Amino acid sequence: MRALVTGCAGFIGSQVTEALLQRGDEVVGVDCFNDNYGRPQKLRNLRHFYDWDGFEFVPIDLGRGDLEQITDDRDAVIHLAAEPGVRSSWGERYERYVHNNVIATQHLLEALKDRDDVRLVNASSSSVYGDAEQRPTPETAPVQPLSPYGQTKLAAEHLCSLYVANYGLDAVSLRYFTVFGPRQRPDMAFHIFCRAALEKRPITVFGDGRQTRDFSYVGDVVAATLAAADRPLDEARVFNIGGGTPASIREVLEMIEQLAGHPVEVEYLDKERGDVRDTAADTTLAREHLGFEPGTSLEQGLGAEFEWLADAVADGRSKPRTAQ
Repeated sequence: MRALVTGCAGFIGSQVTEALLQRGDEVVGVDCFNDNYGRPQKLRNLRHFYDWDGFEFVPIDLGRGDLEQITDDRDAVIHLAAEPGVRSSWGERYERYVHNNVIATQHLLEALKDRDDVRLVNASSSSVYGDAEQRPTPETAPVQPLSPYGQTKLAAEHLCSLYVANYGLDAVSLRYFTVFGPRQRPDMAFHIFCRAALEKRPITVFGDGRQTRDFSYVGDVVAATLAAADRPLDEARVFNIGGGTPASIREVLEMIEQLAGHPVEVEYLDKERGDVRDTAADTTLAREHLGFEPGTSLEQGLGAEFEWLADAVADGRSKPRTAQ
């Protein structure tokens, strides 16, 4: 397969790119190195596949560039580029979310609209559900984002649906539920918690710690994403991708204490705007259509992330963040 991976230097994008190359596919990767976190970690992610003959890197802002050339000969486009994060999507940064999540997606769709031989896999988010009343939450549940980030991800989903209906584009959206694992962004909770435990610093949690998330290991998410690029599909166009075993933040912190070998000091603060109370994915559709079966437990995946971050801290490749 000849694939285009957007956001190829990111947490999930770099691992999707690596998995494609390892199975013999040809990949064009694009990234604009937006400033949501430091460039050094993204450059380290790129080093995992720079030596592959089947890889080409194109630094481009999807919201500004001409995308015809990079999409012209692709069999699949895996669209992972985005402005991530719920809490930072308020206020002045909202324009970046619109640019990187909505306008960038629309430009990509325009470049693909006359192609009936390419599959677009669009990375969406469980944030589109907001505080879902039904858990596990199926894809048919009402979508009512609680944050500007969730609103822009839902807008990107809707754009994909419009191009499917009006142009016959072959597009699929995957609603990822709280992805974790090695190479995780430094602004994400597990990264912050593990690093604080390694350095014996206090951990700050927004909320009472009893809020739950359906944590999804990145290796399982990569497998689901490749299946969405590969498999013939009928009417189903939106799929939940979740780990299947929701856990509370307090339970996660207990696991981190075990990994660190010492207690961690935790300070609980008021919840932040846009944070939902609980998430849980109904992955029936993904199991039926994509063959999706999470294979990594929360304990196994958290151990893998802790080990990766311990190595990064030991050789100075990770900088501390102070909030969840």
